[in-house]
Order: sequence, then structure tokens, then C-alpha cells
Amino acid sequence: MIALKFSNPDPFPRYNGPLAVRQETVSHRMDAIVQANRRSPTLVIFTTVFIDLLGFGIVIPLLPRYAEEFQASDVTLGLLMASFSLMQFIFSPLWGRLSDRIGRRPVLLVGLFCSSAFYALFGYATSIASLPLIFVARTAAGIAGATISTAQAFIADSTGPEERGRGMALIGAAFGIGFTLGPLFGSLWVSKEAGSAPSATPGYAAAILSALAFCFALFVLPESLRPDSRPAERHWFNLRSLQRSLEVPTIGLLISTFFVATFAFSNFEATLTRLTKSAGFAYSDRDNFYVFAFIGLTLTLAQGLLVRRLLPVLGEVAMASIGALLMAGGLAGLGAAALWSSNGLLLAILPVAVVGFSCLTPSLQSLVSRRTSSKVQGEVLGVLQSASSLARILGPISGNLLFGIGSTRAWPYFFGAGIMGVAFLLSLGLADKSTGQRTAGSSER
Repeated sequence: MIALKFSNPDPFPRYNGPLAVRQETVSHRMDAIVQANRRSPTLVIFTTVFIDLLGFGIVIPLLPRYAEEFQASDVTLGLLMASFSLMQFIFSPLWGRLSDRIGRRPVLLVGLFCSSAFYALFGYATSIASLPLIFVARTAAGIAGATISTAQAFIADSTGPEERGRGMALIGAAFGIGFTLGPLFGSLWVSKEAGSAPSATPGYAAAILSALAFCFALFVLPESLRPDSRPAERHWFNLRSLQRSLEVPTIGLLISTFFVATFAFSNFEATLTRLTKSAGFAYSDRDNFYVFAFIGLTLTLAQGLLVRRLLPVLGEVAMASIGALLMAGGLAGLGAAALWSSNGLLLAILPVAVVGFSCLTPSLQSLVSRRTSSKVQGEVLGVLQSASSLARILGPISGNLLFGIGSTRAWPYFFGAGIMGVAFLLSLGLADKSTGQRTAGSSER
């Protein structure tokens, strides 16, 4: 037989011609695209939430001012500010459950579209000076805005357990930037004079921004929920799975801590405009926009830089405890500023309370997400958002009633500082249960 010799050790060498080079180039590019798409969803949801929160930041500083212009009582003002949160309390678990069933993207798109419509209604209600119609607009906007838990579930879908806290902080940073630039945009359409008539333009501007967020999400936002993560049940709201989730000790404790912290913060948030417009401060509407922009900037820097870097080092439980202490000190300082009518102390102590809230909220959201099964993640995060909404219902009512007691105007802030001491004690209980806990909804895996 004739032995065949090959100069190439491989008798069937790989083809290295131009076509092969082109195929390899395409393969590398496809790999790059896949890697980019793995990173991009969090950036897309960040941008979507940021644009939508621009509108929220434009409207929220004006509510106390508009209510006073339309001669609303303290109780009516509290109810107006609570109406938005009441709808979030009711609808957050329902939106979350629906997103577990049909996906995150359609729920977010519906929420953004409706937000745009109801901000426009708010502008129209302002133009005709109709307080009942403003109530309708804020109530309906609360239904649309209840999808924030779906955005949190989107982050949970798109990040690993170790990156979860940083992802939740990214949502917080989007809130912060939106809350910074929103008031700055809003300040362009209000008067510098104290006591001037309210303008309808901020409501229409907020509607345009939410419409832009909808268009952006429609063309860019991907679906984050995997088919194998969808629950087998077909109920809109599954009380059994929710009960199983809340039976895990840490989940109930986390939700309780989140409720107390949000209640304390909303006492301050709902009365800050009234404080700065009172004797001793006398801020104009535009000045108040700048104050809220300052708060938003602090929130942005705290969550976008500080919290995202410290969470992987200190862990969620330690960050939650630190945040509770900072909030308690910050709110007590605000009470002192109100008592002494000290503008310098007010501006110096505001960042302390805001940084505390920035440390606390993403830490608790991350812990809830990490201890919850992916099959009920949207629903349980919706319950967490409902707890926050309930706190934002009761907080403005409590804060405005306390603000009207006597002439000190300090009671909402001292009261908030006191209950943040409770939140700190609750956060200490998380450390004892931070390891070895059963995952919420694990029986459904």
C-alpha cells in the first residue's frame, strides 16, 4: 500500500479563506452584542424611570401650594397628597402579580402611557382651578405610578444576587436625578414672587416627559422575565403564595421596617413646602423648587455613588441600620431648624436625612428581592411598594395635622425622628436572621 503523507499534521485543515474570516468576525460581533444586551437592560430601565420621574419632580413640590391657593384645609391637603399613594397601595401588588404573569415590559408601558395622560389632566385642572379634578388626576396618576414595583422586579430579573443591591440603588439614583432636574424644569414656569397664582404649564410639561419615556421604552425596553420564571397559577392575586412569602420571618420584618422609614420620611416630605413658606423662611414657589432639586441632587449622589460602592463592602443589613440612624438624626435636626427658624441649619441638615433614606431603601429592597422566589418576585415587591404607599397615605395626613399644632411647626420632624428610632431597632433584628433563612415562595420552585 502507498502511505499518504500530509505536510499539515491535520489531514482536513480548517478553511481559512475570506469567507471564514468574515464568519469569525460576525461571530465576534454577535458575542459582543450578546454581552452588551446583558448589561443594557438596567441602563434602559434607569433611563425610563428617570424620564418619568422628571414629571413627578415637576408636580410634587407644587401640590401644597396649589391646595392653599384653592383654599384646602390641612386635612384636605393631607388627603390630596395621600390620594396618589392610596392607589399605589391598592394597585402595586396587582401590577406586580400581572407582571409576573404577562411580563414586565407591557405593564411598564401601560403605566407610562397613563401617567402622561393624567399629568395632562392635572395641568387642565390647574388651569380651571378645580380642586376635585386635581384629586381625580392625582388618584389616577397613582394607579399608573404603581408600576414602580415592576421596575424593581425588572432589575431583579436582570441582575445576580450579589449585584441586586447596586441595581436597586440605580433605580434610586434615577429617582434622585429625576427629582433634581424635575424641580429645576418646573422652576422655569413659576413666579419668583411669593403668593403668585399657580400655573398649568408644569402639569403639561410633566405629561410631555412621561410621553417621551413611553416612546423610549416602546422602542428600546426589552422583556426581562424569563418564560420559566412565570407562575403556574392564573390568578390575578394569589393570596396563598403571598401568605407563604410573608411567613418567612425576615420578609415581614423587612416590610415593617420599610413602612416605618417611609412613614417618617413622608411626614417631612409632605410638610417641607409649608415650612419653607412660613414666617421665618418665606420661600417663593421657585425657591421651593430649588430646595427639592437640592434634595434630589443629594439623593442622586448618595444612591448613585455612595450606596452603590458601600453596599458590596458593608452589606445590606449594616447599610439599613446606618441609614436609620442618619434619618433619625437628620429629622431631629430639621425639627430644631423649624423651632429656631434657622435657614442655615435647614439646608445643612437636609442632606443627612436624605442620605439616611438613600442608604435604607435600596438595602431593604435588595434583601426582599434576594429572599423571594423569582416566581412571586413581582408580587412580593408589589407588597413592599404597597407598604411604602400606605406609609405615604398616613404620613402626609399625620405630618400636616402635626404641623398645625401650635406655632412651633417642628412636631412632624421630631415625631419622625422618634419613629426612626423604632426603624433602627427593627433593622437590628435583620442581622440575627440574615443567614440561613428560607427563601420566600421557595415551595413554588
